[in-house]
Amino acid sequence: MEDSVPVGEKRSFPDEDPEHAVKRVRVTGEEEDDDEEEEEEELCEEEEGESFADMMKHGLTESDVGIHKFISDHKGFSGILKERYSDFVVHEINKSGTIVRLDDLTVPADAEENTSACDSTECLTEEQKQQLSEIQLFKNKEGHVSIEVQDDSKEKRTLLHKAVKTLYPGLETKTEERDGKKFIVAYHAAGKKALAAPRKHSWPKTRGSFCHFVLYKENKDTMDAINVLSKFLRVRPNVFSYMGTKDKRAITVQEIAVLKISAERLAHLNKCLMNLKLGNFGYKKHPLKLGELQGNHFTVILRNISGSQEQVEQAMTSLKDTGFINYYGMQRFGTTAVPTHQVGRAILQNNWKEVMDLILKPRPGAEKSYLVKCREEWARSHDPEAALKKLPVKRCVEGQLLRGLTMYGKNNIVTAFGLIPRNNRLMYIHSYQSFVWNSMVSRRLEVFGLRAVEGDLILRGGSAHVLSAEEAEKHSIHDVVMPLPGFDVIYPTHSVGEGYRQMMTADHLDIDNMRHKVRDYSLAGAYRRVVIRPSDVSWELIQYDDPRVTLVHTDVEKLESRAAPVYLKEGKYRALKMEFSLPSSTYATMAIREVLKMDTSIKNQTQLNTTWIN
Repeated sequence: MEDSVPVGEKRSFPDEDPEHAVKRVRVTGEEEDDDEEEEEEELCEEEEGESFADMMKHGLTESDVGIHKFISDHKGFSGILKERYSDFVVHEINKSGTIVRLDDLTVPADAEENTSACDSTECLTEEQKQQLSEIQLFKNKEGHVSIEVQDDSKEKRTLLHKAVKTLYPGLETKTEERDGKKFIVAYHAAGKKALAAPRKHSWPKTRGSFCHFVLYKENKDTMDAINVLSKFLRVRPNVFSYMGTKDKRAITVQEIAVLKISAERLAHLNKCLMNLKLGNFGYKKHPLKLGELQGNHFTVILRNISGSQEQVEQAMTSLKDTGFINYYGMQRFGTTAVPTHQVGRAILQNNWKEVMDLILKPRPGAEKSYLVKCREEWARSHDPEAALKKLPVKRCVEGQLLRGLTMYGKNNIVTAFGLIPRNNRLMYIHSYQSFVWNSMVSRRLEVFGLRAVEGDLILRGGSAHVLSAEEAEKHSIHDVVMPLPGFDVIYPTHSVGEGYRQMMTADHLDIDNMRHKVRDYSLAGAYRRVVIRPSDVSWELIQYDDPRVTLVHTDVEKLESRAAPVYLKEGKYRALKMEFSLPSSTYATMAIREVLKMDTSIKNQTQLNTTWIN
């Protein structure tokens, strides 16, 4: 997760969170037909059936992205990370330092509508209530319920409108006249037959404009979860704000804010949605901003570990006391044979033909079949329109680029590339910066070890300061920062500073001129701590017999008063349960890597899983 930086420290890339793996984010600014959207989702689900192990044969390893060193001296051992998504639980730490938890599903009192004027038993028949309930729960989302107004007065109609919308959040109502009779017609706001522009909900002036809530999600990333919520609420995704994105393959808990959507409407979604739960509602005057979080608290299960009790104790004590190298984790660099940092380097070189080729050309390793066909067509014809036709899912990076090339032509790649969402485009160059940083930190630790030395950088009063030999004696490795390359940073004055220049010169880049012709791709740079010490570190060894058993007690299980997992005194398998808190912008996988002393790449973990399953 992207980590909070001490006061005065330049934030690296506040617009994104590195734990948000370099997946292809949906373009949320475009309206698309619901049928097409559902069809794309079904296609994606079908493609999931392909062998992930095959896909990863040509994936990256840690050494491919500059991750080489360890700082502890214990003997490593094996363990499986994220064998089940419930083995990785993340709780956000908000800006006041509180761990965000889902522990209350009730709607706040000030949000409740005044329904006393119309008791539901008086206003609605049992049959109508049954029909309304079915529409509300999406059992008949395209249907509607017509309620005849016997006493045709405006007051009576108003009470009926209020009763339906209060008792069945998520439904909209309108008045219709048929054969001289008045009817209140209720329908689901997210149904295809709903009004194109649903009526604005009245918003009390005394209430803050933003409803803040805690989002609990399982095996779904933050943007996908928000896309689901917006679809059900019939609003654009940009009315939601959050402090950081969270992993997909995990159980995560974070705070979300949404503009002028009531707690009742949000709470109603708990009846409709799978793998999502909303609660801890409250109204505030402000949205949330990316990077406002202090960090994240992790509960991690490493299954089938091979280490002895003594090895585990040494490893976890070292993590607690010394920490780990603050490398950018594997999520930063993609999962295919074409790493994102290679695309980033080509952008910085202004080599747009290579950018286009790297994104679109065929690559080794299995991919989703429609992407393979798209790449083959591109390699055969270099016709963007023909290649685009091979893609049923056009919201991926390849689809956006091909659409741009179709619109603007192959001689205008820069403009075509601009059709890819901005955060995705910046992801590439940030990935290159991360690759340089990882490589240089490995070199720094190789040459100078775990002590501050003359020529190192520390942060002082918001600026980087070069340590003298005398000053270095008074500082530790935990104070040392290293720069991500850019036009607004300085470099260490020892040999590693020259290493930056050599590496970037070899990549045909000018370290003294990191401004780009396209302003978006100009890099200011930032500073990042070399070693991070986690807080709130605890651990225990767990015995279990069933590989499928859940070993973490989740927030939802606690809310539903489900029993906590029972750990065996003796079992067929052993797992290491570890908890720790990290500042934002720091990768939990890199902390786990230091404990296991194993390659944490998906390629290596997939091989471990495959061996374990077989």
